Amino acid sequence: MKFKPLLDRVVIRRIEEEKKTAGGLIIPDTAKEKPSQGVVIAVGPGGRDEDGKPVTMTLKEGDRVLFGKWSGTEIKLSGEELLIMREADILGIIED
Repeated sequence: MKFKPLLDRVVIRRIEEEKKTAGGLIIPDTAKEKPSQGVVIAVGPGGRDEDGKPVTMTLKEGDRVLFGKWSGTEIKLSGEELLIMREADILGIIED
């Protein structure tokens, strides 16, 4: 299914973190926190500012981003768990 978010919203797929600590201990799934990094898979057209002028989106598909622990709304599309949130809720783009 193809999904296009509205206004300044983006759809994000979480990136799973490693299951081992630096010391080599394996972390069980019950003790892990949900990752706060993800990849943008869909971007809306952008919102409008207070004067009604269009605001272009900074993010694009494929960007790796960092977001807050409780940011966004979890949705399920085609059996995959994704997040949808406003661009303002994203803390930054991770560059390699």
